[in-house]
Amino acid sequence: MPSRVPSARAVIRRVAGKPARVVASGFALAIAVGTILLMLPVASEEGTATGWVAALFTATSSICVTGLIVVDTPGHWSMFGELVILGLIQVGGFGIMTLASLLGLLVTRRLGLRMQRSAATETKTFGIGAVRRVVLGVLTISLVVEALTALALTARLVAGYGEPLGRASYLGVFHAVSAFNNAGFALYSDSLVGFATDPWICLPIVVAFMLGGLGFPVLFELGRHARRQQHRWSLHLRITLGAYAALVVVGVVAVIGIEWNNPATLGQYEAPGRLLAGFFQGVTPRTAGFNTVDVGAMQPASLLVTDVLMFIGGGSAGTAGGIKVTTFALLGFVMLAEARGEPHVHVLGRKLPREVHRQALTVVLAGVGLVLVATLALLLLSSFKLDAVLFEATSAFGTVGLSTGITGELSRPGQLILVVLMFVGRIGPITVASALALRERGKRYDLPEERPIVG
Repeated sequence: MPSRVPSARAVIRRVAGKPARVVASGFALAIAVGTILLMLPVASEEGTATGWVAALFTATSSICVTGLIVVDTPGHWSMFGELVILGLIQVGGFGIMTLASLLGLLVTRRLGLRMQRSAATETKTFGIGAVRRVVLGVLTISLVVEALTALALTARLVAGYGEPLGRASYLGVFHAVSAFNNAGFALYSDSLVGFATDPWICLPIVVAFMLGGLGFPVLFELGRHARRQQHRWSLHLRITLGAYAALVVVGVVAVIGIEWNNPATLGQYEAPGRLLAGFFQGVTPRTAGFNTVDVGAMQPASLLVTDVLMFIGGGSAGTAGGIKVTTFALLGFVMLAEARGEPHVHVLGRKLPREVHRQALTVVLAGVGLVLVATLALLLLSSFKLDAVLFEATSAFGTVGLSTGITGELSRPGQLILVVLMFVGRIGPITVASALALRERGKRYDLPEERPIVG
């Protein structure tokens, strides 16, 4: 009796039907492989085996494109170790964008059928062709942006800093990949503090991590329909661009305003340098993870603003982490409609389905709960103050990589908490949102309604 081979469409639906299990297993396997490679003596500068906690932490931070470190990247790791980290970053970023885009595509198609869209949309199949287009699109965008950024950085390092071409090319490629994937790993012990006033280094990196943070669906739609009138852009595109831009402005204005006269951060530079460093530090909480000022010397108000921005993160189906700017914006529209007493939520000329309200609320509350529990645990396991511990936990959950400098000083249990936080923070929002949407189903009955007191 011949064996039955499942079709590509059947396999895709079967895999996407259990997104949490599939995504978590894939990332866990990659982390395990990375940990083993980083524990090898050849991976360290001294030629000795690295402890399993440091290797596990670095592998998780790399594959989850976070950037938090417990050992100095250029000082501890050999070129082999750095290349392992670079490979993990690339695999993690590409996998995140691809998986999130595929899950989003599946969710859109399934919900589209349920909402009885046009017959043309309903009859489209989710098969191997759609998968190929998504994968090739993500790969093309990633390689093009990374290549252009690497060229710009290499040219500047050669012309402005006298680096040999080979070394400059290596540094350019490493930081370009790290930037586009919002990883935040740098081959300088002080991250990018040494380039704080150099726009030829800072701005290409900013462009790269902002493009990666917007998400593949946004970049793909902008590439195909850049000339289309804005009122014909998709709702997701308009919300993402609007919320992303607003948060960038808030972050930049807050950092520049608070840190302008702080001699340990922006105050040490002339006005043009302050503006550039403040701009960079205001946009890097979009989960980029690079820093051009000493984060540990920032004012508590700046740290709190950065906490909020890191928690929100970047665009969906991109390399940025957090709860995503779309989730944050949608909750804002829900609150506005409730304040106005409107029975439905309307966003930019569209009605928002009620299930989206619940999904957004679930993602946000789950994130808040996770960060609070981790912060409490870290406070009990360390002697650091609340603002530093909260900053560390939020950075790990949002897969940002910014730190006040306490990561390496945490105890082993504390570092393992951050490992779990990075892992869950990376796969959590993607899998929770898609799983909730894919499990949406109707009931043939309802229960009697009773209204409790709220507030």
